[in-house]
Amino acid sequence: MPDKTSTTTPFAISGVVPSVAVKADHLPVRTETGIGALMPWAGRLWFVTYVAHKAATGGGTGLFSLDDGFTLLKHPASVVGTYANRLVHKESNQLFIGPHVIDVDGNVTTIPELIDHRLTATARHLKDPENKVYVLGMEGEFFEVDVHTFNVTRLFDLLDELDVHGYPHFKDAITHNGRVVVVNNSYFHDDFDRGFSDGRLAEFDGESWLILERTQFNTLATANGMGEATFAVGQDRASALLHVHLPETGWQAYRLPKSTHTQDHAFTTEWPRIREVESERLLMDASGMFYELPSITYQNAVWGIRPIASHLRVVGDFCSWNGLLVLAGDQTTPIHDANAHAGQPQANLWFGKTDDLWSFGKPQGWGGPWWETHVTAGTPSDPYLMTGFEHKCMHLSHGADEAITFDVEIDFMGTGQWHTYTRITVPPGGYENHVFPSGFSAHWVRLVAGTDCTATVQLTYS
Repeated sequence: MPDKTSTTTPFAISGVVPSVAVKADHLPVRTETGIGALMPWAGRLWFVTYVAHKAATGGGTGLFSLDDGFTLLKHPASVVGTYANRLVHKESNQLFIGPHVIDVDGNVTTIPELIDHRLTATARHLKDPENKVYVLGMEGEFFEVDVHTFNVTRLFDLLDELDVHGYPHFKDAITHNGRVVVVNNSYFHDDFDRGFSDGRLAEFDGESWLILERTQFNTLATANGMGEATFAVGQDRASALLHVHLPETGWQAYRLPKSTHTQDHAFTTEWPRIREVESERLLMDASGMFYELPSITYQNAVWGIRPIASHLRVVGDFCSWNGLLVLAGDQTTPIHDANAHAGQPQANLWFGKTDDLWSFGKPQGWGGPWWETHVTAGTPSDPYLMTGFEHKCMHLSHGADEAITFDVEIDFMGTGQWHTYTRITVPPGGYENHVFPSGFSAHWVRLVAGTDCTATVQLTYS
């Protein structure tokens, strides 16, 4: 192992060190090798990869670690699988990552019962957090694992509990504010037309499951002890979604722009994330855009969300390590040889400073509170993010046979205090647009219709 005090600089291009790439075998069939989870632990940077499916081949993938000299090590306990889960269990001082458990000395134990499941989350236990954790599988398997004996008990089939009938794609779970929250991001071609999907945001109180939303949700996070918020990121055809749970208010819905449509489909939405970077700063990646996300909420409202950059990367996970921001990748994906123009499956990491993200791409996107949505007169829409974008244009339409007036309201302080900015009357079955003045901004904007109707309001930011 290289001397950890070595000052040798690894060969790198634009933040990428080619020598630490991970590659899957060509035979018997090419698959996928994304990097699903990262964690600084036991003096190294650990990560696990994911193949396309648990039945896919993926020789060369598994559990890896990187030392301070950027020497890559594939661990002897490495197994091929689809893994994107990680959790530090503080009471036992162990890292749970993929089907592996790593102690503070770097010793690795593999849990055989978990190897063949596509693992997407490990979460703290509601009733016995000192001795057990929960593990979520992509097909809706919900396990309980003893952190000492590593015995595995299957508690639920979430396909039954959450009324999921199509193709499941459970992506994350978290325990916070006395509940376990899970998300499923099932969203496919036909779901766009019907306006809903088998995607789920759901919670478990220790006794029963409750479905909160029936649309695509992708990831979950907390404010890491700085605040009480639980964050859930998802999307529907109108916009990206940020749902926030606070003990005093329950769940609140906010909407964000989509910066890309390449990450709408369930299979291409891997993986929006919210993580702490630097120290006690939250970074959010959602629908192709990085955001600053505040840990603290004031007056039971979220404010201070700021877009950083648009991008096309698939960022399986990210973290801070040795003073660097590290982004996991998924670069070449010829799943089951379906892409004749993609070669050997491979993925790598990007190393840089958090501030480098501002150079990735100007924040821009589109979305809004309504997309052919049945709207009740006098009922405000969800708040839609407005701050941090240079140019803003709003499009309004409805299907009613009479003219309808819409109040455009803004919350310029971010505290839930709303003020009427303007009123826009849209002719029968018609369309209007409004271009906001250059430099105009507020934290949030929302719409209120004067008459019941089916309406669309979308904003384009550039």
